[in-house]
Amino acid sequence: MVKEQFRETDVAKKISHICFGIQSAEQMRQQAHIQVVSKNLYSQDTKHTPLSYGVLDHRMGTSEKDRPCETCGKNLADCLGHYGYLDLELPCFHVGYFKAVIGILQMICKTCSHIMLTRDEKLQFMDHLKRPHLPYLQKRGLKKKISEKCRKRTLCLNCSSFNGTVKKCGLLKIIHEKYKTTKKVADPFVSEFLQSFDIAIEHNKEVESLLNRAQENMSPLVVLNLLKRVPAEDVPLLLMNPEAGRPADLLLTRLLVPPLCIRPSVVSDLKSGTNEDDLTMKLTEIIFLNDVIKKHRMTGAKTQMIMEDWDFLQLQVALYINSELSGIPMNMAPKKWTRGFVQRLKGKQGRFRGNLSGKRVDFSGRTVISPDPNLRIDEVAVPVHVAKILTYPEKVNRANLELMRKLVRSGPDVHPGANFIQHRHTQMKRFLKYGNRDKMAQELRFGDVVERHMIDGDIVLFNRQPSLHKLSIMAHIAKVKPHRTFRFNECVCTPYNADFDGDEMNLHLPQTEEAKAEALVLMGTKANLVTPRNGEPLIAAIQDFITGAYLMTLKDTFLDRAKACQIVASILVGQDERVKIGMPRPAIMKPVALWTGKQLFSLILKPSKESPVLANLRTKGKQYCGKGEDLCFNDSCEHPSAHTPSAVTIRVSKPKSRHSKPRTCLAV
Repeated sequence: MVKEQFRETDVAKKISHICFGIQSAEQMRQQAHIQVVSKNLYSQDTKHTPLSYGVLDHRMGTSEKDRPCETCGKNLADCLGHYGYLDLELPCFHVGYFKAVIGILQMICKTCSHIMLTRDEKLQFMDHLKRPHLPYLQKRGLKKKISEKCRKRTLCLNCSSFNGTVKKCGLLKIIHEKYKTTKKVADPFVSEFLQSFDIAIEHNKEVESLLNRAQENMSPLVVLNLLKRVPAEDVPLLLMNPEAGRPADLLLTRLLVPPLCIRPSVVSDLKSGTNEDDLTMKLTEIIFLNDVIKKHRMTGAKTQMIMEDWDFLQLQVALYINSELSGIPMNMAPKKWTRGFVQRLKGKQGRFRGNLSGKRVDFSGRTVISPDPNLRIDEVAVPVHVAKILTYPEKVNRANLELMRKLVRSGPDVHPGANFIQHRHTQMKRFLKYGNRDKMAQELRFGDVVERHMIDGDIVLFNRQPSLHKLSIMAHIAKVKPHRTFRFNECVCTPYNADFDGDEMNLHLPQTEEAKAEALVLMGTKANLVTPRNGEPLIAAIQDFITGAYLMTLKDTFLDRAKACQIVASILVGQDERVKIGMPRPAIMKPVALWTGKQLFSLILKPSKESPVLANLRTKGKQYCGKGEDLCFNDSCEHPSAHTPSAVTIRVSKPKSRHSKPRTCLAV
């Protein structure tokens, strides 16, 4: 079927903007369909049924073709999946927001949760933040200023409690150096705290050396309670939008369980059972640890045991999000590497680069490239093998009926031919490899679609990766040729940054008339001869062309008849094969007829007297000696030892009178 372009109709609503924020625990509950509580995946029956309220419950979608979703009743192709949620027994730090949490703790009081700013400073900063359309860089600068002011203040202006520095300590642990002092005269608050250890020092002298490192351990539970108590008026000063998320949402108390369709179970052929996705296995571990902590709390286990379980739960939640964590202790390191959410998104093989920006597409081919100077700059030679596979959906009409019948009779194996027919009324595709093709050709009606092979003259998009600028993909006209490489003129190498040492390029065949027209007008090579960056010509003569033109148009280049005719014959290629060429009179008649290189070069511009070209090609070279055009010592060009010839300016003009002939000599 011919692809139709998407056109927006009159709609009642339009999306004005998208706001990114942090999901709260309540929003997660509203989004989810079920609460996941069971660590087991399947019930113990022989049917291998997923357990209810387990990680593979089919109310979260389906990953099997023969089993529909239990929430919406749709099959694998139509069901988008539904979320579940699981509650964490104890809150955990979110590995992605860990730095942000430390940043907020540095700005607030660790006793009353108020921001460490004076009333005047608050008003001043709020005045800046209320400005509409504040750029990101200015916001970042403001946050830095607020953070510096808060860190310098050690006493809270609200509750007068003492505050120290907040630091990261090990993997997902935060400490508050509340009592650390470097001043010679210690703060009365710190002095009082140190004096409380006098009796302990009498009995154990080792305590004295450790006193200056006394600090407060900030567990996720302590941090959560602090962030919950941050006043609403202070939230904007932390550079957070209260509508998009509050500081307490930066910690995890609840996890979303993703739909089954993004973590499918694969039935194993080698052994009985299934291979489960990394996310599914990580979720079962998290639920198992949840149950362990719940059991230990109920039975009154040692605090140290519960803290160890908590650390392990926190690590598993972090690995669920980002499995490439550094600094994991040896006793807690996972035995098998798994892919977390971050690994699914980032990098070359991730969602953004691998699946969204660069997709595998239909109607495209890729092979090695070769040079072909006989092709025009807007042409590309496509191998017959590729042309038979890439098809274009041509609608049958009065003008092309006979051609389509001929292509249908040829079938898919002979080029030019056709691969499929789609009848207008039935919308059914018929493969032309089998069946009576003569009968099908006779039954063709106006409106039917014939998927014909790529033929000469089709518009194709040619691309070389990496696509660094817009000229890395341009439209060319296809020329179907034998052999197995894409060939194009070397003049077009520069925009693609291509060389022929094994480079491969992609070729796409647009599928609608509209796409073809747009490609030719906007992306055609002739429409992109000049780079949009600085106006320099990108598609121009390079290497052999320049050297050949330079050597050929030197004043001492003479060619005999055989050589001259051979060079002239090489001009005739492609559409110019039947052009009549009139050889000029030789420059030297005796003892042997010799033609100058300039005379032959002139034939490119004006092949014969009948040609309507009227060009006066005169230019002043850098080394011009000024002794007359024909008698110039340097031939009106740079010295023969120079590598690059001077530029040629072409001025098209009419002859002065009916009898005067235009000059067609060229100084390169």
